Formats: sequence, C-alpha cells, structure tokens
Amino acid sequence: MYAFRHTSLSIAAERVWLDGLLAHAPDVRGLVVQVQNGCILHADLRETVIATRLQEARFATLSVDLLTRYEEQRDPDARYNVPSMAARLLAVLDWVDHQPALETLPVGVAASGTTCGAAVRAAAKRNDRISALVCRSGRPDLAGAGPLRQVHCPTRFIVAEGDPGIARYQQPAFDLVPSTRDWQVVDNADEHYRRPGTLEQAARLTVDWFERELPIPPQVAEEQTHDA
Repeated sequence: MYAFRHTSLSIAAERVWLDGLLAHAPDVRGLVVQVQNGCILHADLRETVIATRLQEARFATLSVDLLTRYEEQRDPDARYNVPSMAARLLAVLDWVDHQPALETLPVGVAASGTTCGAAVRAAAKRNDRISALVCRSGRPDLAGAGPLRQVHCPTRFIVAEGDPGIARYQQPAFDLVPSTRDWQVVDNADEHYRRPGTLEQAARLTVDWFERELPIPPQVAEEQTHDA
C-alpha cells in the first residue's frame, strides 16, 4: 500500500467550517470525495473501511462532514437539508480546485444516507468537475427529479438487498439518471451493511466504479505503460 499522509482539515463553506480528513500520496490516480453527515473526526466504520480500500487502489480520499457538530446536536433534521449540503459540497470542490496537489486530479464523489441527494445535486451543477459518482443506499431521491435528470457523469447505485427503501427511494431516483449508470445489489445486506462480508462487497463495488470511470492522469498512465 502507498504511504498516505493523513491531514485533518477545516474547509470554509456557507459561513461555517466543515471537518475533513485528507489522505494523499504522490502519484495517486484520482481523488474521491466521501461525504457524510456525521462527525468526521469519529467516522463510522463503514466510511473508514471504504476510504481504506480506495487508498489501497491508489486513490486520494477527502472525507468531509457536510454538517457541523453543532448542527448535528442542535437539529436532527439538518441532515435532510439537501440544498444546503449540496452548496457545501460545491464549496468543497472549489477548495479542491485551489489546492496545487489536488487541482489536476480527476474527482469522484462517494455518498451515503441523505448526502446522496446532495451529491446528485452537486454532480448536476459540476459535470465539468465530477467525473464519477457512487451512491450507497441512502436517499438520492431527495435531490429532486430535475437534478437527477441533469447528472451526466457515470453513476453507480449500490443498494442493500434488505433495504426497505429500494422501491420507494432508490429505484425511482436511479431511473431518472440519464448518464451511464449501473445498479448493484449487495446480497444479504441490511441497510447499514452490518452483516459479515457485505460492507467489504460494497467497498469493492465502490472502488471498481472509480477504477473504471475516473480518467487516469497522464503521469500514472505513463507509469503503467513502463510497468507493462
């Protein structure tokens, strides 16, 4: 595995500071922005596992909490404010574009929970910057029909077989996406991927999509040619 440097960050967005964790190494093949709405400094096991698998595949990761700790504690419904979270994700992408080590990297976004709706909205507005999107279960429907129809980057939906929200939330949202799209069901998984092996399968599907769909930077392509 590459020697990644992990850096805790605070990123300005919509008059607040968002907690983030950047993992970066020389000559990575891309950047995956992981968005969530829980305390990033104590990220749950699911996001940590997926970030680790992405790093093993040579992707830099930027894990960002789209809510502040104060907002999480004060208002349980803040996680449903998709327009605000989408605006904050766009601010994060602007921040990425001003970082010399990141600005030239192809960018993918991985979302779960209600941040799926925010990621869809951001992808609809920044088709020029977001090159691939993964929504794991969650509520992509909260983006609204208009933004879903405006997503043009390759998009994969990963759903849990036992998630009661598939028919109501995820399938209708998936059907509206006009771009290259892919639907993957994790067998025997509950909506939180707590059953043995299901989280690893979701992680593999996430990595696979970004390996397939994110453009390879020229320096990495040249290195692969030399190694062949």
